[in-house]
Amino acid sequence: MLSAFASAFRTPDLRRKILFTLGLIALYRIGASLPSPGVNYKAVRTCIDIVSGGDSAGIYQLINMFSGGALLQLSVFAIGIMPYITASIIIQLLTVVIPRFEELRKEGQAGQNKMTQYTRYLAVALAVLQATGLVALAARGQLLRGCPQDILADTSVFGMIIIVLVMTSGAALVMWFGEQITERGVGNGMSLLIFAGIAARIPGEGKSILDSRGGLIFGLVCVAAFVVIVGVIFIEMGQRRVPVQYARQIVGRKQYGGSSTYLPLKVNQAGVIPVIFASSLLYLPNLVAQLTQKGSTKPSWWQEIIQKYLVNPGNPVYVAIYFILIVFFTYFYVEITFNPRERADEMKKFGGFIPGYRPGDKTADYLSKVLSRLLLPGSIYLGAVAVLPNLLLHIGAGGGASNLPFGGTAVLIVVSVGLDTVKQIESQLMNRNYEGFLK
Repeated sequence: MLSAFASAFRTPDLRRKILFTLGLIALYRIGASLPSPGVNYKAVRTCIDIVSGGDSAGIYQLINMFSGGALLQLSVFAIGIMPYITASIIIQLLTVVIPRFEELRKEGQAGQNKMTQYTRYLAVALAVLQATGLVALAARGQLLRGCPQDILADTSVFGMIIIVLVMTSGAALVMWFGEQITERGVGNGMSLLIFAGIAARIPGEGKSILDSRGGLIFGLVCVAAFVVIVGVIFIEMGQRRVPVQYARQIVGRKQYGGSSTYLPLKVNQAGVIPVIFASSLLYLPNLVAQLTQKGSTKPSWWQEIIQKYLVNPGNPVYVAIYFILIVFFTYFYVEITFNPRERADEMKKFGGFIPGYRPGDKTADYLSKVLSRLLLPGSIYLGAVAVLPNLLLHIGAGGGASNLPFGGTAVLIVVSVGLDTVKQIESQLMNRNYEGFLK
């Protein structure tokens, strides 16, 4: 891997792409630390330090981790990349429901550009909703409960509208950063921004564990994180290679085809999308409960249930619901994004077939069978990696903060994005080596 990075920096074009990517990531991290206008940044920092050991931030910890700590700080990039990711997932799911979206998906690059435009519009709308909810919670004192100071300097309607507009603009700029990295840089821009946010919090959270729990616990956490990383790499690299044979075709005096290849089906076919989607879904009930709670009045029975079971990551009910949602969304997402019928038709169109199975229905049935066998261990793996390390950290912290950057969800995202980025760098290096050889 290190040799690939060294070779990449020796290649001018690839070096320019890597530096461009690092530059935008640096700008993203600078924006994540800039306070929004009308926010009492000193009070925010004080309140975060006061409530960091408890559950007052509770369910927001995971969303805050994706933004690199910018959410609870109410910075310019507080909303981060989550609206765009949520919008992308929603648009992908709607392709099954809306025939127009399905037609656009089959139109090639022109249709893909149109779908991207729809995703941007939806992302901006979601950013407005999320920013409004975040500012409303901050104005009511429910974002960092137990905070003795007002974190908003101006709670007038005009002042809060300004904060919402700034956060929405920040989310749109972050979306542009991600798209620019994908087009002109290296790797998937949206994933790299989440990667940068998680990685930025690792040193601080590591120091927190070391100061509060001692060197022995810190060492055990590092060993456990290393074991999880090795396991995640092993599973992420695992795939079922379905052999595909292409028949020979003679066109004029030339012969085409006759080659053998394979169709790779990963054990974790869904990636980290089910984890992100399950996290966002668990975040919604608590958000609704806090927005509907009036001042310091006693919460209703359903608000108490949500606070008891859907906020604490160490609660068995929370763990069970989180695990079930991840398994469900793994099956659901793969069912939406991978269509065995389409793959079978594509192979048949280009003269390909799986040895021992007739092209068409038999091939589609075989791919469905293989995929269903991979989905069960893949979904259980995703749920276990996301839940168990977080639960162990929560227990080890005595029921306090669970140091999510060392948890399974963070490790899963960091390792997956890292592997994908390294593969893209190696792929571009290989392409340039072939070009140099042909010249």
